[in-house]
Amino acid sequence: MPQPTLNRTLFLPLLAFVLLALSGIIARAEPVPPPPQVPVRGYVLMDYQSSNILADMKGDERMEPASITKLMTAYVVYKALKTEKIHLSDPVTISEKAWRTQGSKMFVKIGSQVSVEDLLMGMVVQSGNDATVALAEHVAGSEETFAKLMNQEAERLGMKNSHFTNAPGMPDANHYMSARDIALLTRALIQNFPDHYARYAVRSFKYNNIEQQNRNRLLLTDSSVDGVKTGHTESAGYCLVSSAKRNETRLISVVLGAVKEKERFQATQALLNYGFSFFESRKLHEASTPIVTARIWKGQSSELPLGVTRPLYVTVPKGQAPQINITTTVQPAIIAPAQKDQSFGEIVVKLGDQEVSRTPLVALQDVPESGWFGRLLDSILLFFHSLFN
Repeated sequence: MPQPTLNRTLFLPLLAFVLLALSGIIARAEPVPPPPQVPVRGYVLMDYQSSNILADMKGDERMEPASITKLMTAYVVYKALKTEKIHLSDPVTISEKAWRTQGSKMFVKIGSQVSVEDLLMGMVVQSGNDATVALAEHVAGSEETFAKLMNQEAERLGMKNSHFTNAPGMPDANHYMSARDIALLTRALIQNFPDHYARYAVRSFKYNNIEQQNRNRLLLTDSSVDGVKTGHTESAGYCLVSSAKRNETRLISVVLGAVKEKERFQATQALLNYGFSFFESRKLHEASTPIVTARIWKGQSSELPLGVTRPLYVTVPKGQAPQINITTTVQPAIIAPAQKDQSFGEIVVKLGDQEVSRTPLVALQDVPESGWFGRLLDSILLFFHSLFN
């Protein structure tokens, strides 16, 4: 396939939509201080809309995640609910293995039947390892098989430094995640399962006459925080994933390996305040609306509108939005058939000379192949077009 090349004829349309996106911005660029120094092994601060990383320390290093693992467990369970493989009302019989699982507990009884809904609350709010293993067994038959589903999902989401051997996050040399991967997973969970995400803001849950509080203290101290998960083992230290929304901006913070419990909350609060104080997100283009229209050959239409599958955002230091620079590359000779969401180029966003993001430019509609005469005619036209271009 020919390599994508810059289509210079796109300059004026792109300039128009960049000016539109940046219209009304009259701000003085302020210097951005370095991120706060926090006493953890690693962290990542991500903007939810753009997925841009605003700050990180050892963000790609593999670390023990403890109960942060349960975010992936929940993701796989939510996917099973969405495909109706399981249902919230399903009764789940608690196995001896689930009942015996060490660590934090929902306190389900061996042989009892508990609904998927209650087990989810026990896992999300109470961080119950017993509830987590019971859910894994209900979805996949065994925890070992469920771990394979977790790894498949991690690969699909682009989590390059994660591997799972169990559902609750018990210590294991081959069980690890990176802070960046955790942020990617959290973003996908919020984006793909917004109704289920609401559970992470619940402050307490009572089961079997035992009420337990959500361990995420920021739900009590910061009204902008609406999730998501704590984690702790002796070897992993104190970990916390948090998401907060202020006005139209949502940030995701991941801190791993704090020595003291209070330090994970202090570190998270410092990172969130830093992100909200010094960065802003800008929507550059809506999803499913044409950014450019490309020439397509041998199709039932000669025009192929190209755009993005999700709204295109970029996050930059406050006051620096006028420095955003956008270029597109489009495949020089597009031949029908073309399928909706098929990639035919990319959009590169830079802040000054620094690349911020790279997004596929995809077909917004199908263009079927034309009849034999149309294909023959376009073959002749394409031959002469290639001679003069």
